[in-house]
Amino acid sequence: MRYITVALAKGRLSKLAIDIFIKAGLQCEEMTKETRKLIFTDEVNKFKFILVKASDVPTYVDYGAADIGIVGKDTLLEEGRNLYELLTLSFGNCKMCVCGLPQMKGRLEHINNIRVATKYPKIAKEYFEMQKGQTIEIIKLHGSIELAPLVGLSEVIVDIVESGQTLKENGLTVLEEICDISARFVVNRVSMKMERQRIETLMEKVKEIYGA
Repeated sequence: MRYITVALAKGRLSKLAIDIFIKAGLQCEEMTKETRKLIFTDEVNKFKFILVKASDVPTYVDYGAADIGIVGKDTLLEEGRNLYELLTLSFGNCKMCVCGLPQMKGRLEHINNIRVATKYPKIAKEYFEMQKGQTIEIIKLHGSIELAPLVGLSEVIVDIVESGQTLKENGLTVLEEICDISARFVVNRVSMKMERQRIETLMEKVKEIYGA
């Protein structure tokens, strides 16, 4: 029997995913311990787990280096990989939003070539240009997105909003909601054909625990 490889995003998402797999009967308790290991093996059920950067999960799954991945919808939208999205999980819930200073509320429709600071240029471009028909200038940032409107780098930002507390503390507000975001169970298309029974059995167990 071949191993089924699962790619998990490092950090909070992987901890929640590991809990799912333990409850589903897989032996991955070793992953709950402090370690620098990146590959973990369940010899009984023939599963391998790899820890990768969140933005790399769709790539590993798309190229077949992993059969399954658990990753946020934001990453899937930004990466645009050709994967089976089998299940929406009930954790990692938040929203992708356009945010800015309160005085920008209702004004975006009247601004030409809006400057948008974001970690998600593909999502921002598709929302403004494809859905709204507005021209924007993307400013790609890697951290402290909230700072951009405060120092005049951009009119608005496109970012994930969970509680909204960070926005509030920096004097910003949600101007428009783009879409809901949560963790997703994704599968490589070839793997789904080759290992359909094992993958669907696991998916059903996952669905019983955390499925939506």
